[in-house]
Amino acid sequence: MSAPDTSGTSGTVIVTTVASDSHTWNLVFLQLLLEERGYRVINLGPCVPDSLLLSECLRHDPALVVVSSVNGHGHVDGLRLARTLRGHPDLATVPVVIGGKLGVSASAAERGRQAAALLEAGFDAVFDDGQEDDLRRYLDSARPAPALTGARSGAPGAP
Repeated sequence: MSAPDTSGTSGTVIVTTVASDSHTWNLVFLQLLLEERGYRVINLGPCVPDSLLLSECLRHDPALVVVSSVNGHGHVDGLRLARTLRGHPDLATVPVVIGGKLGVSASAAERGRQAAALLEAGFDAVFDDGQEDDLRRYLDSARPAPALTGARSGAPGAP
């Protein structure tokens, strides 16, 4: 997997939620964060079906896809979404990250298992709720920070 292009013109980033998530404030926050770093942002809004995200990725050829969820179902929807995106050959190398409230468990071990499953499914990085600084570091260096944030094997910053 490749890192997001952060040199010169940063490129296009698609920001989205998972299909079951109707929240928008997180998307606005991410859009502003990414625009401050020079990215052109396409914000798909809430409750985005997997098929719509797939078609928009094929249409815009993004430098990065950022998936955000705050409803606690990001893990379940994210697994399906990663397989959908990675199943298309034109998207095999596009960096895709997910973050937010990805599950409902308070257990760090369970959140770690969920992050590992998301990485295995095809995400390049997973950011636990409240780890905005880890996302900033990922954007700046293409290496996710430690803790629950993880990098998929073979991705930039992976061990």
